[in-house]
Amino acid sequence: MELDLNEQMGSAAFAFRGYNVTNLGRTPELLEHSAFGPIVERHLKAAGEIYEVATKQPVDLIARVRQREQTTLETYGEAVSLIAGAELAQIEILKQFFGIEITQARLLAGYSLGEVAALVAAEVYELESLLIPILTLADDCVQLARTVEMGIVFSRGPEIDLRAMEKLCVQVTAQNQGTVAISSYLSPNSMLVLGQNHSLDLFKQAIKAEFPKQVHVRKNPDQWPPIHTPIVRQRNIPDRAAVMLETTPGGLREPTVPIVSCVTGAESYNDFNSRQILYDWIDHPQRLWNVIERFLSSDIHTVIHVGPEPNIFPATFNRLSIDVASQLSQSSLSGIGLRAVSSIVRRRPWLGQYLSKNAALLRAPLIEHVILEDWLLSTKIPD
Repeated sequence: MELDLNEQMGSAAFAFRGYNVTNLGRTPELLEHSAFGPIVERHLKAAGEIYEVATKQPVDLIARVRQREQTTLETYGEAVSLIAGAELAQIEILKQFFGIEITQARLLAGYSLGEVAALVAAEVYELESLLIPILTLADDCVQLARTVEMGIVFSRGPEIDLRAMEKLCVQVTAQNQGTVAISSYLSPNSMLVLGQNHSLDLFKQAIKAEFPKQVHVRKNPDQWPPIHTPIVRQRNIPDRAAVMLETTPGGLREPTVPIVSCVTGAESYNDFNSRQILYDWIDHPQRLWNVIERFLSSDIHTVIHVGPEPNIFPATFNRLSIDVASQLSQSSLSGIGLRAVSSIVRRRPWLGQYLSKNAALLRAPLIEHVILEDWLLSTKIPD
């Protein structure tokens, strides 16, 4: 049975995805769709034109999508443009063909680049205003990425001591083997860390000495532009972006839908402070866990995931749902007892600690998740 999003919108949130190693998703199918195709083509063309203005380089995003040619680190700027264009196309398709407007939602959020798309969707900026600074500095991010490795830090039991982890990053960086820093707080027992040169190896060694044996670091094999870390300061990227943002058009109105920022972990945007938040967006870690908590405490029943093949929001929600649901029978979800909560505390200490502060986390298995590109391609267009 098709999910009627119109009925869900009063308790829905939109989550926009960010950059990943794969960035096409089902955009080729949307582009080939007889009804949706012209909207997708128009948004990709507009995003490509912004890319050309910023980089002075030609690009054909429409051809890339039609040929199903994935982006690479070398084409990071093209990936940024493609993702943003695809996200905004999905939002317009939803409005034009299904009568669903993003202003009907309760909250918005975006991970990394997704927050930029959320600001555009919420009518704080035009896409050009925010993409041009990002694309102008994209090559510097790519150059920095050549010596950067990502580590996924996770605990199989206790909560990770965040202050101790931040201190360890400072200590390893001080050894002058490269900067290592947290780029995202995924949950109380997991985070992403980026390290230059051999600093991630030093960090892994230090973890074994300084943290409980349940805390591990697993390297990701791909290369990542080191935004959301202090590494970008080595090429003065935050200050250069800030100077461009000072005079970029827009940014002097509140979002039409409240945005839970991954920079602050809260609904922080007002009618003038978006430039400051975006400045921090460049070199501060993403507070994904705080956004997840805010969604769950806001009586959100449906999360609509926007963009090509959304990844980190669905994956984080899914892990949390599994952690909670595996401890609870379906019948106990409507009435959690002391015995059930005790079971959670015993088997997942970090989760038990958070449940004592925020029982809203127990709602995680009950949240409906909609991958928007899948929904658009599988739902009949109303007559």
